Parts: sequence; C-alpha cells; structure tokens
Amino acid sequence: MLTRFAPLVPLALVTLLFGCAAQMPVSQQQQTQTSITAQSSRISSHSHAQMSDGSDSDSLYSDELITEKELSEFGSSKPYQMPILADSILERGMSLIGTRYRAGGTSESGFDCSGFIGYLFREEAGMNLPRSTREMINVNAPLVARNDLKPGDLLFFSTKGRGRVSHAGIYLGDDQFIHSSSTRSGGVRVDSLGDSYWKKTFIEAKRALAMAPTTIQTQHQ
Repeated sequence: MLTRFAPLVPLALVTLLFGCAAQMPVSQQQQTQTSITAQSSRISSHSHAQMSDGSDSDSLYSDELITEKELSEFGSSKPYQMPILADSILERGMSLIGTRYRAGGTSESGFDCSGFIGYLFREEAGMNLPRSTREMINVNAPLVARNDLKPGDLLFFSTKGRGRVSHAGIYLGDDQFIHSSSTRSGGVRVDSLGDSYWKKTFIEAKRALAMAPTTIQTQHQ
C-alpha cells in the first residue's frame, strides 16, 4: 500500500503548497484593497472639508491679491502692466543694438541717449517723456534705490562731472543697462552698471513706467 501511494505523496504536497501560495496574495490583496479604500475615503473627506471651509481657495485668492498689489504699488489706484511694458520696451531696444549715435537723433536712423529712451517709451508704452536728460531726470516718477532696480527703470549719469546729469539709459536687469552711448563706442549698446566708470558717474534712477497710461480695463457686470 505504501509502495503504491508513495509516488503520489510528493504530488499531494506540491498541490497543497501551491494552494497556500495562491491563497496568500489574494488575502493580502484583499486587505490592501480594503486599506486603500479606507484611506481614499479619509482623504476625500479631508479634501471636501477643506473645500467646504474655503481655506485653499482663500489662499490662492490671497496670492492673486498680493501680485496685483505689487504691480500697482507705484500706480496709486490705477493698475497698469508695468512688467509687460518693460518687456516690450527692452525687446524693442535690444533689436536696435548697433544703431548709430547721432546728436539730437530721435529715430532709427540715429539716436542720442535721451532720444533713444524717448523713442522706446513713445512707441512701446505710449508715453511722451521730456526731450533732454536734464528735463527727463525731473519727471514726476518714483525714485528707485540702486539695490531695488527693475527692468524698465531709467538710469541717470553725470558723465561730464560737477554732478549734473548728462547721460541716461534703461535698466535691463542683472546689473545691465541699454543706452545710446556715443559715436566712438558704437551707438546703442549694453553696458554693466557695475563697471567702475558707470558706478562712479551714476546719479539716480526713476521708475517712469509708473506714469504709464492705464492699460487694464476693469469691467463691472
């Protein structure tokens, strides 16, 4: 009898072990699925509670308000698109690099320093700035500290000594500015405000874009 069934014993053991192996993952899978379902339910309830009390929505709205406040900081109650205007002005200015310097020039055939600035602000921001640097430095715009410069700010220099303004440029960012320098230096070009010459002759900066016409239309429904 034992001899007859001996070959069947290993087969029976294999079958039994296989059955156990097959059952274990199913049991674990059921437990895992139950755990996931419960966790998902808790997360859903938590998210619903947050949406109900409006905390996430209020946070996003608060961020938007902060952004609007920063953009209109120098524009009183009239919001304007200063970053957009600055980008437009500087992009146009960069496209004019290499344009020759011409005393009294206000067009793409040649610019002096104030003529270059006036051209860009007129064409890209609809602003008519004073013609000379001596008048331009007196525009009713916010003064900007050297360490708080933003792209589009006007920079004024005293290149002829005695502390009197005689040159101007537009701040690009990263301590760089664009200007129509001189005939000898190649006209419209980019220089570093950190260079010793410009650092020594720098007088002040003004945020003229704060005077830009209102470009955001508010509609009340």
